[in-house]
Amino acid sequence: MTSLRRAASVDDYRELARRRLPKIFFEYIDGGSYAEVTLKRNVDDLANLALRQRTLGRRYRMPVGLSPVGMAGMYGRRGEVQAARAAASEGVPFCLSTMGICGVEEVARAGVPPWFQLYILKDRGYMRELLRRAKAAGSPVLMLTVDLPVPGARYRDVRSGFRGLTGLRAFLNQAQDGLTHPRWLWDVWVNGRPHSLGSVTAALQSGGAGDFLSWIANNFDRSITWADLDWVRAAWDGPLVIKGVLDREDACDAVKAGAQGLVVSNHGGRQLDGVRSSISALPPIADAVGNDLELYLDSGVRSGLDVLKACALGAKACFVGRAWAYALGAGGQPAVARMLETLRAELEVAMVLTGCRSIRDAGRDLLDHQ
Repeated sequence: MTSLRRAASVDDYRELARRRLPKIFFEYIDGGSYAEVTLKRNVDDLANLALRQRTLGRRYRMPVGLSPVGMAGMYGRRGEVQAARAAASEGVPFCLSTMGICGVEEVARAGVPPWFQLYILKDRGYMRELLRRAKAAGSPVLMLTVDLPVPGARYRDVRSGFRGLTGLRAFLNQAQDGLTHPRWLWDVWVNGRPHSLGSVTAALQSGGAGDFLSWIANNFDRSITWADLDWVRAAWDGPLVIKGVLDREDACDAVKAGAQGLVVSNHGGRQLDGVRSSISALPPIADAVGNDLELYLDSGVRSGLDVLKACALGAKACFVGRAWAYALGAGGQPAVARMLETLRAELEVAMVLTGCRSIRDAGRDLLDHQ
């Protein structure tokens, strides 16, 4: 049985998190939508890309960031703060979810101000207030997520009782789940309060994290258009990165909307099941807009090898979500930092053995197309 000291890969952190966390929270981060075809496709398509083993390389700066993960504070005590500190210690960016347990001000006070992730909300006045708070907290980049106008149908959340149960049944399910995971209960439930969604607490009827799914359903704007992107561009004067694009025409429209960056992503397979993997969508988007903005990849990245493959296909960097959530659930800030060190070591080995001297030199010639 793997211990935290012997965790060697993201899969190891996943297993440790599975054992430590209540089922409702593990299944929430681990699962995808519907039959989870796209979730599996994200991982498999990256694994099926072969690298060309050639000559020596050298060290470089790691092109990895931490994606926004909702309710991360339920995986470790004040989890978003721990993850932000780990990212800062490894010199990589951390993006805070709108749905984070810790608010943007709390994370900013803990160290380096985070990138801030936002959705299109019906209440534009409240969106403007969130943007003001992010700017006041020093957030250097806004990551606007466009692929979640409604939550995906995630069967695992129904089976675990995370969705669908109300009142006493919900309370008893959560109580049993928590009591059977005593380390988590003491670390997070007892000592990690408050369990509100820090950045949007004032808008939640109950103020609790359990209310966030109904808040999404009632407040996220289902009719997103490029005119909404124009509104955001006018309300935010800093760098704008759009997350959740899989289509090259949408990527071209993102350039026209004034975005400085684009995250090719299918939300980790948690939204529309059956769509293509993020890595398979990357090359045509890179061909269309790769010189007009910075391209990033999200969804399915589990190793430093995956990072190099994505960079070879046109990404400037990768954002990882589940990987750091697993590590946080397994062992908090030290485990997140160690997971990032593992990605860095794996990437350095991959670069050496493919003859890639700098990540800027990574191109499609690194891949074995035979």
